[in-house]
Amino acid sequence: MESLTNYITQLNSIVWGPAMLVLILGTGIYLMLGLQLIPLRKLVYGVVMLWRGRTSSAEGDITPFNALMTSLSATIGTGNIAGVATAIVLGGPGALFWMWCTALVGMATKYAEAVCAVHYREKDEAGDHIGGPMYYIKNGLKSHWAWLGTVFALFGAIAGFGIGNTVQANSVADVLESSFNVPTWVTGVMLAILVGMVLIGGIRWIAEVAGKLVPIMGIAYVAGGLVILAIHADKIPDALSLIFTHAFTPIAATGGFAGAAVWAAIRFGVARGVFSNEAGLGSAPIAQATARTNSPVQQGVIAMLETFIDTIIVCSITGLVIIISGAWIDGGASGASLSSAAFEKALPNFGSYIVVFGSAVFAFTTLLGWSFYGEKCVQYLFGFKSIVPFRLLWVVAVPIGAMGELDFIWLVADTLNALMAIPNLLALLLLSPVIFKLTRDYFASS
Repeated sequence: MESLTNYITQLNSIVWGPAMLVLILGTGIYLMLGLQLIPLRKLVYGVVMLWRGRTSSAEGDITPFNALMTSLSATIGTGNIAGVATAIVLGGPGALFWMWCTALVGMATKYAEAVCAVHYREKDEAGDHIGGPMYYIKNGLKSHWAWLGTVFALFGAIAGFGIGNTVQANSVADVLESSFNVPTWVTGVMLAILVGMVLIGGIRWIAEVAGKLVPIMGIAYVAGGLVILAIHADKIPDALSLIFTHAFTPIAATGGFAGAAVWAAIRFGVARGVFSNEAGLGSAPIAQATARTNSPVQQGVIAMLETFIDTIIVCSITGLVIIISGAWIDGGASGASLSSAAFEKALPNFGSYIVVFGSAVFAFTTLLGWSFYGEKCVQYLFGFKSIVPFRLLWVVAVPIGAMGELDFIWLVADTLNALMAIPNLLALLLLSPVIFKLTRDYFASS
């Protein structure tokens, strides 16, 4: 086990090295400039399209609103609670600044992913719409690039069991055990049963559950965090000062915090930012491809809201509470346990419940959303008949993840994220002329 951990650690340092950070941020910046800042300029327009997208009779399987909720169900999860805490513990408060940067340029990446997903989607044997990086690579690029689609599907199928399954189960089991002494195996079994019940109905059931749970729990979590920030409003300026100062300067060890260099702030801020909002990973467009829409651009402006909501709103609240509470320098806690401790310290006798229930619901919806992503990757590789075996394997993996070792699972998931992003980002760069043209034509005629 130790040798395997060392090997994956070495691989992680390579795939999350300077080249990967340049590829992620560089692709986002290139797309943002090529789109003439439309993801930022059309933010309000995206909200309007989302509201209209609650009902739609266009071609597709689920409403544009539920498509966003499904992709949000997969992103608003462990990354927003445990991921932010991990970023601050390893990179210091400055890591939150780099998470913001990743999110802002990631809006352009997410927009581009959704545009390509709808533009190049197909129908499977059951008549359902399918799409995502493997399909826009296959249908949008020349045949000699087809291997990239297979590579993405392979990494996506494997990564799903990390980022979307075991990490989620492990995180909620960790916080329930630390808060209520609930055995990890009990949490794992209960999650597996609930997930299995929903997966029977496929994307339509997943979308229906996500469409109801995500808005309710998201609003509740944000409201709880805002209450804490309002109570401790006098500490917000100092917290912001720490964030902006240590985004560019090292932070020394203090209390239980080991200190962090600027590179650590950048590395963990970007990595955890991508882990949280998944911009560039290529996962979200798999859900966006199922939307009832005739316009790739309309779905694109809706999809880009996912990154804004996930990181700029939800992750910021988690990060600010952790910094304001001082829990990040107390030592002894990490991941979801640190977030829980921070909320409890800032709002005694109530704060921890916000994180506990938020973690449980977010992890559950992420398990559902990522089950669909992994399923479509496996379907691309092995055909329609592989869906049922995949769903069974997915459910079995949940309790295994709940009882596993958090640090090792995080390491594997983090590494697979990078491997999954590479073929998707390359495809977006190659397809950027199509993305720009579709966008120009749409807004020129609207």
